[in-house]
Amino acid sequence: MTDKIIEIRFNGVKRKVKEGSTILDVAKDLGVFIPRLCFLEEVHEEGNCRLCSVEVDGNPNLKPACRTTCYEGMSVITENMRTYNHVVNILELMAANHHFECFTCSREENCEFLDLLRRYSISNEYSDLYGYKQKKTRMNISSPAMYIDSSKCVLCGRCVSACEKNTALGILNFNERGSDTYVGPALFHALEDSGCIYCGKCIQACPTGAIREHDDIKRFEQAIHDSNKAVIVQIAPSVRVALGEEFGYPVGTNVEGQMFAALQRLGVNEIMDTNFAADLTIIEEGSELLERISKDGVLPLFTSCSPGWINYVEQYFPEYIPNVSTCKSPQQMAGALIKTYYAEKLGIDPHNIVSVSIMPCVAKKAEAKREEMGRDGYQDVDIVLTTREFARLIRRRGINFRELKPIAPYGELAEYTGAASIFGVSGGVMEAALRTVSHMLVGKSAPIEFKEIRGTDGIKEATYQVGPHKLNVAVVQGGKAIKEFLEMLETSKKQYHFVEFMGCKGGCINGGGQPIVKATDLQNVDVIKERSSALYTSDQKATFRRSDQNEAVKKLYDDYLNKKGHYAIHDLLHTHYHQRKPYSK
Repeated sequence: MTDKIIEIRFNGVKRKVKEGSTILDVAKDLGVFIPRLCFLEEVHEEGNCRLCSVEVDGNPNLKPACRTTCYEGMSVITENMRTYNHVVNILELMAANHHFECFTCSREENCEFLDLLRRYSISNEYSDLYGYKQKKTRMNISSPAMYIDSSKCVLCGRCVSACEKNTALGILNFNERGSDTYVGPALFHALEDSGCIYCGKCIQACPTGAIREHDDIKRFEQAIHDSNKAVIVQIAPSVRVALGEEFGYPVGTNVEGQMFAALQRLGVNEIMDTNFAADLTIIEEGSELLERISKDGVLPLFTSCSPGWINYVEQYFPEYIPNVSTCKSPQQMAGALIKTYYAEKLGIDPHNIVSVSIMPCVAKKAEAKREEMGRDGYQDVDIVLTTREFARLIRRRGINFRELKPIAPYGELAEYTGAASIFGVSGGVMEAALRTVSHMLVGKSAPIEFKEIRGTDGIKEATYQVGPHKLNVAVVQGGKAIKEFLEMLETSKKQYHFVEFMGCKGGCINGGGQPIVKATDLQNVDVIKERSSALYTSDQKATFRRSDQNEAVKKLYDDYLNKKGHYAIHDLLHTHYHQRKPYSK
């Protein structure tokens, strides 16, 4: 696109537009609706579905608005009987080949395909009209984190492009040809062994429910209704600034109080805020960094809070596993404490506790099922619900979220600092750790903000003088950037000391389990920016902004962890990682 201005006729009206703009760009600027399904800006702009076809200069062939650029004197008609019939015919064909179960679908409230069917009054009764026999259904359900259901796939290609552009792994692609075409790993290999890191970008890109998280709502419902079980729930920091979007709040609204009230209405026994465990993680990870620096340990130290990143390093760069922090993620630290410290405190057999986490991340479901994340015959985290699942649960239970009166969390392990809040933002783990490490080394004069490592660039670097140490740090986000950084690290002569890795661009606030913003709405809001801003605001308003200032965490060490000793602390709060090979089965 250039700055040159040209004149076109758009729906009979002369318009001045930038040369090189697509017809869809112009329609967007003018607020004119053009249907589309496969188009996802900056991700998939291939024009596969042809729903956006419009009439250009009276040409006998309609042109895709997303792929047709404007030129001087062009005449465009976006809607007339011809374009209408064209769209209706395509939608009828899609509907004839689609498995409808909208009342149980993960996208029941947010399906782009269903929106179009309703807009154009298309029913699901066209298979007989066209003589269609529905295509073979392929279900890829072996993964503990994600499902693929080909019966709901419209073959738009958005998930394929999202996987490649976000991770550079190309796990998903089109298989077979013609009416047998389906999307999945090569040869429809099991997702759990396909090299997928469970970042969930494909789920967020999908316009239907063809790719979705493993649904655990029913398991949660069963636990709530079991009088022999105590349900203890933890909630990640980024959930509170995204959940409201499911109930009509502007993007980035902090609904923490209503969120806790919803849990109370659902019948949850206790709440342990994951933010508490985030502060605990920083104490452990900061201490590990200082120990590695002082004792010539393996450097750089890599953060271990993102399970998508852990999946990546275990499968693609296992030689760097010694660099990864042994600290468990906040989810798993919280789970371990719920089944040990909290169980003792409440006088409950850990086998009778159902530990539930509400997370912005699909990969957390797989993390919770790792063999090393439990003891004595139980898992530390029994059920993981994404933000989306939590919202569906609230709606299904008939709770009017917008009318809930905000409450404070109940439970002893819900206290947290501002440092814990920013865990949900890319760079936040690094910044929180630097706050505490700096204070450990230089005391009260230590800085509280490290803004150079904030933002959404794939790779961000900074150098800080922390006491006697000059620390080279980096923040890396998204599988594509992870690959770039690790390949660069192999030849770089620069000594990095601390690197934060996040499987998703933007960090947890943009996790694969967060509310899905429709493609047509993405043009109007910067989702990552708004959600991040809400967490930084929470941090700025906090009385205490360093993890080491959390009095509840100090009490945990004094009353429990320190009395248990070093080996118990390591068992509860630390773990190990190991090499895994994609397509090994």
